[in-house]
Amino acid sequence: MMFEKGSKMTHPGQLLKENHLYAGKEMGQNFLANPGTAKMIVEKIGISKDTHVLEIGPGLGALTIPLCHAAFHVTAVEKDYRLIPLLQQQLDNENLKNITIINKDVLKLDITQVNKDKKLVVIGNLPYNISSQILIKLIEERHCIETAFLMFQKELAKRIISPPGGRDYSRLSAVVQYAADISLVAQISPSSFFPRPDVDSTILKFDFFETREFNKEQEKLLFNVIKAAFSKRRKSLKNSMTGGEFEFEKEFVVTALEKAGIDPKRRAETLTVKEFISLARAVWETG
Repeated sequence: MMFEKGSKMTHPGQLLKENHLYAGKEMGQNFLANPGTAKMIVEKIGISKDTHVLEIGPGLGALTIPLCHAAFHVTAVEKDYRLIPLLQQQLDNENLKNITIINKDVLKLDITQVNKDKKLVVIGNLPYNISSQILIKLIEERHCIETAFLMFQKELAKRIISPPGGRDYSRLSAVVQYAADISLVAQISPSSFFPRPDVDSTILKFDFFETREFNKEQEKLLFNVIKAAFSKRRKSLKNSMTGGEFEFEKEFVVTALEKAGIDPKRRAETLTVKEFISLARAVWETG
């Protein structure tokens, strides 16, 4: 059974069943199962014949195949070794050769080594259980990435783009908004996946930029300051940042906050990214 007339893409449920496999819940696997959706995604992304794509979690190739047709080269990183022979067969069926498949956990991949000649376009239907970790990794290695188009569960996407002041604004919101301009690409319904998830998915575009605000060491401090501020988000900054993982003393925290022009009684979710930058600079100078 094929998806649509003219499509050579076999339904992931059928592929898995024929090979006595299953979607791994422990890996957060929900395979894109609609070739029309895959085509729409690739068209919206605007891949060209000189683009080098890094695809995270190609699975059974729903996005990989149209990406290979559109791009100069695709490097596909797949953690689940069981899927790679099936993925390769799908690619062979289309006679696609402009792809390198890497069997590895993307969190352990040195992205800087994927293509040293040109910045990458990163695309991924991210496993829901590690999507935040993957996004943080991309931020840390963004100097070799031009843009990223990433699919998240709708609620997580909402948190990523949330402005300060609301309950959805979080540590992840502040870190990501510091490193990238973010825009909405598309909403994808559960019916486009197998197994069918319980929630909608959202594709976000990240235009990464390298800030001139901080060097690498100072940027790491900024991320630690944001983490400390949100560690006890219901408390004021002077209390949430005191002690904990980074062992800041209360007097030190209050001094840094006042130096940054921030009321120590405020909470983390009220701070803008610019204010977090000012606070991190004050912590750096005070320390």
